[in-house]
Amino acid sequence: MILTRFAHSIVLAFGWRRAAIAVVAGAASALAMAPFNAWPILFVTIPILVWLIDGAAAGRWSGAAAAAVAGWCFGFGYFVAGLYWIGYAFLVDAKTFGWLLPFAVAGLPAYLALFTAAGLGCARLIWVRGPARILALASVLTIAEWLRGHALTGFPWNTFGYALTQPLALAQSASLVGLWGMTFIAIAVFASPAVLADDRADTPNPWRAPILSLIVLAMMAGYGAMRLLSYPSLFVDGVRLRIMQPNLQQDVKFNYSAKNQVMERYIQLSDRSTGPQSSGVRDATHLIWPESAFPFFLTREADALSQIAELLPPGMVLITGAIRAPETAAGTRVTRAYNSVYVIDHDGSILGIYDKVHLVPFGEYLPFQDLLEKLGLSQLTKVQGGFIPGDRRRTMNVPRAPRFLPLVCYEVIFPGDAVPRGDRPGWLLNLTNDGWFGISTGPYQHFQQSRVRAIEEGLPLVRAANTGISAVIDPLGRVVRSLPLGVEGVLDSPLPQAIERTPYVRVGDAALLIFLVASFIIVGQRRMHSA
Repeated sequence: MILTRFAHSIVLAFGWRRAAIAVVAGAASALAMAPFNAWPILFVTIPILVWLIDGAAAGRWSGAAAAAVAGWCFGFGYFVAGLYWIGYAFLVDAKTFGWLLPFAVAGLPAYLALFTAAGLGCARLIWVRGPARILALASVLTIAEWLRGHALTGFPWNTFGYALTQPLALAQSASLVGLWGMTFIAIAVFASPAVLADDRADTPNPWRAPILSLIVLAMMAGYGAMRLLSYPSLFVDGVRLRIMQPNLQQDVKFNYSAKNQVMERYIQLSDRSTGPQSSGVRDATHLIWPESAFPFFLTREADALSQIAELLPPGMVLITGAIRAPETAAGTRVTRAYNSVYVIDHDGSILGIYDKVHLVPFGEYLPFQDLLEKLGLSQLTKVQGGFIPGDRRRTMNVPRAPRFLPLVCYEVIFPGDAVPRGDRPGWLLNLTNDGWFGISTGPYQHFQQSRVRAIEEGLPLVRAANTGISAVIDPLGRVVRSLPLGVEGVLDSPLPQAIERTPYVRVGDAALLIFLVASFIIVGQRRMHSA
């Protein structure tokens, strides 16, 4: 009775009260993501979405407009609470960008919420009574989330499927269905308690849907537990990694006058002893530094390369992020650059280069770059003309280790697209600089998403982050070693071995397509029977 009264109060809500309910429910839903991982809260907030759609006025377009407004309010609350940390980046140079902070903190969520609005509006168009409407919501909202992850370069951050990636046993299902399949399952499972408030004429056995949802979660946990037991962490012979986490502040990291200070810190930290038996950097075979490590063009600073060569003992390799100048005529002023990854041998020679392909809008380039620059605007990195994107994602060879796939910053967050098909590496390397976002929830969310890519692909992932979280993760998502957020240090670790290609790698989003087709068939049959 209490649940029924609560559901009816939401169904009958209108105006500002209805909008406020949606915003609060959306904001509370962000607690399901890292670092809180309080995913059971979605058993409360997602049913509220169902009841808001139930209460959408019939009228024109079958209440789709009212449902879309509720969806936008829910999405706005969810993305403001989950992405507030983006505002930190605008305070790094507050004199230049501080005035844009309110637009960033509210503008991006307002845009992303349009996808949630579209999902709820379309769900209302195919809405039915009874448990089948749970599948209507799960299918259409998953499609909306997929579109959010692809439209206008895509931003699949905090997709609902991530709610089922902690504990680690639940996350193993990503190796079967991928993030988008996990998103469908999450929405359907968490929405199921809504039927407990249904009229018995529509739902004679209301407990069936929640019980089925609990069975699904139990099956996922059981599969995950067996998978974790079946694949112990194994390591590549002869490979010893050392990850350097400098914890540099952003005003130092992009200040050319701090060149000597930066190099001195990197060299000393990389050679730091980690125990009585430690020989510093000589304990490792591969040294790794984070994204855009230097406030200068590395290959144009002979003394920096000389310091690196002096640091590295024979046989050792450095993999580092760096800003790379394009090839230009002698004496030509450089205005644009690549965000790159270098492989550098012990003698200072460059063995390989990768240029970041998927650039961050407003961080590394501006939409309509020339026009907005004429208006006096620039992206956060202040590179005139914006960064130049690389031509394609590709693996890189590195001496004395398996080939690796470099993923710079948020290139790692795109499921099914991060790893090119037909060019499977032995490990993933995510170089990032989350220092833009301070000590906030953002770096934890980024780390969570990186971890899920490892599980989807069946590949170990090595992560070097300027301010953290740096880690070595095995192909089942187990953290072998890590450095926490906001500290400097070095991390020594072996390199985990890859496992065979996962079902998700083999068939992609086929499971999602099956979920969607089956759901639309069930909803369609229910609509015909009730017509």
